Amino acid sequence: MTKTIFSFEVFPPKKTMPIDTIFSTLDELKGLSPDFISVTFGAGGSENCNNSVEIAKHIKNVCGVQSVIHMPCLNMTRQDAQYVLEQFQNAGIENILALRGDRVEGKEPANDFHHASDLIQFIQEFDSKRTDGKQFKIFGACYPELHPQSKNVYDDIDYLKKKVDAGATHLLSQLFFDNAQFYRFLERCQIKGINVPIEAGIMPATNKKSIERMVSMTNAVLPKKFTDMMDRYADHPEAIRDAGIAYAIDQIIDLVTHGVQGIHLYTMNNPLVARKIYEATKSLFDVSPILK
Repeated sequence: MTKTIFSFEVFPPKKTMPIDTIFSTLDELKGLSPDFISVTFGAGGSENCNNSVEIAKHIKNVCGVQSVIHMPCLNMTRQDAQYVLEQFQNAGIENILALRGDRVEGKEPANDFHHASDLIQFIQEFDSKRTDGKQFKIFGACYPELHPQSKNVYDDIDYLKKKVDAGATHLLSQLFFDNAQFYRFLERCQIKGINVPIEAGIMPATNKKSIERMVSMTNAVLPKKFTDMMDRYADHPEAIRDAGIAYAIDQIIDLVTHGVQGIHLYTMNNPLVARKIYEATKSLFDVSPILK
């Protein structure tokens, strides 16, 4: 039986919070047998990497789970990127999710990296000069329902192919709520010759406002079944949490049944939600770590 990858995403605490507030969450998540846990990265440049590095180290060294650290490049100079990669190397981090990232309000992009594929090439150049005999494993992001700045699905898939050709060996998808959209995306990838593992990004809808904010940023299609659920339970926090968990479980069952290569769960740092989903779906996964 083909093994299905199961992974989580977490984010660092706010700057006003101590970093160790995330550690209890990670201690709970490690018990759910993830193949890896990814950790997001500050958007402003190299000065924001320290907490993410410490969290990625904790995931690997304390939790005993492989970590994947995000690296957005739009607001980085090449010098910034060199510094960040050196930080990763010194920390023993082996896996990078190479991202273009979002613009920071009031700050002009550095213009050294216009696309994630540019960063991937830079990482490859960095690796070619390493003397420790190691190389980063490079992940890329993908958008089943079209990147907000892409003209059409054909341009979008062309850019994705450039990431893979540049060196991305694993793809994590943006959130979506309509599995049919993801299946059509996989067909486009197959036609384009994109043959690396692609994980489906699932975000449990436990809060209407946060989902609306994410959807406005990602152009995700909302099926009527989903919007009816949001409208009915929007004013009932416990009910919308349980309904959102049930919806995510239903998505995952359908995806795994159709042979998806992996599930990447956006936990929003909520181990209770992650555990409920894991316990309802764990028998579907033949979990085996893929990052060695």
